[in-house]
Amino acid sequence: MAIPEELCAEGAKPCWSGYVATDNVDADAARVAAAGGAIKRRPADIPNVGRFAVVADPGGAVFLLFKPNTEEEPKSVAPMTPGHVGWHELYAGDLDREFAFYSRLFGWTKDRAIDMGPMGTYQTFATGGAPCGGMMKACAQVPAPAWNYYIAVESVAKAADRAQTRGADCTAQSKSRAAPGSSRPATPKAPPSPW
Repeated sequence: MAIPEELCAEGAKPCWSGYVATDNVDADAARVAAAGGAIKRRPADIPNVGRFAVVADPGGAVFLLFKPNTEEEPKSVAPMTPGHVGWHELYAGDLDREFAFYSRLFGWTKDRAIDMGPMGTYQTFATGGAPCGGMMKACAQVPAPAWNYYIAVESVAKAADRAQTRGADCTAQSKSRAAPGSSRPATPKAPPSPW
């Protein structure tokens, strides 16, 4: 999907966007705003697909609300299934404020709190009782609040090689950024880079 010109003028760049499923996009967009977040794009219909809104948490991290046109439940996918998002990570403006925001709106619960020394706390969170992501204060590598997504693969090395052959920059690999319970991630940046 092309980025609208008015958003490009505001500095929007290509990126992955996460969706939160909702039964009522309009009502939840209003709840986001009332809870201190912002509506970046008012609720709208995607013909034959569903209804969505682009919103941001109080720190400015953008995510989308979505309700499909179908009542059919999506297929269940086991955690860390290759080819699917295996971990959702928020670089928060204010960790406590943002966790409270998502918990109040969507019922997310705290899982483990991991002390990362000078970088602060890495707070994992769960939905439906299953850990699925973590939150930490925005850091030097990602100074602005943002969501990041880790895609599960069978082999990080093979996936990084495939990404590089397709033009991605895979120089940002780090053993220290592994999601709890996972192996070492690779962080390919597809051209043009969103960061």
